[in-house]
Amino acid sequence: MSTETPTTPVADGVDFAGDFGLSLLVLVRAYRTVVASALDDVPQGARGFQTLAVVVRGGQPNQLSLATYLGIDRTVMTYLIDDLVTAGFVERRLTPADRRQRKIVATARGVDTLRDLQRQVREAEDRLLEALDENERQAFRTLLSRIACDVRDMDLAAAPCDVTSDPCDVAEPES
Repeated sequence: MSTETPTTPVADGVDFAGDFGLSLLVLVRAYRTVVASALDDVPQGARGFQTLAVVVRGGQPNQLSLATYLGIDRTVMTYLIDDLVTAGFVERRLTPADRRQRKIVATARGVDTLRDLQRQVREAEDRLLEALDENERQAFRTLLSRIACDVRDMDLAAAPCDVTSDPCDVAEPES
């Protein structure tokens, strides 16, 4: 009987350094970890933050279209909006054209909170990307956004170009 420890053979000529998928996986996992702490006080964490950002940006006429846009199950969206309402970040308003529907609108507190969260998230992102200088970080963000916009031809729930455009541009709440 052999006492050698079995080993995995190493393939010559395989380029592991250029493994886009693995690099992306590592980056996404690290992103979730560093950003999670910035979003501790947001109902439902990153999902709540993303929902608040889309509500502040506007353009979604009701809760169902918001759920569809973000790719969130409509029943889950109901609870998420309930949590954001309880936190004072959004409110449901009657839609004048159809009073059976409710438009989700950011409150002034929601807009202020989003601005603060965006700053905290950006700081967390900068920590994650500290291997890059400031110009490289900006180039990386620009290229990443461009790729996200280009995948809009794939079967996605939301237009990624719309989701990524002006991520730090916060609108004033509707009155």
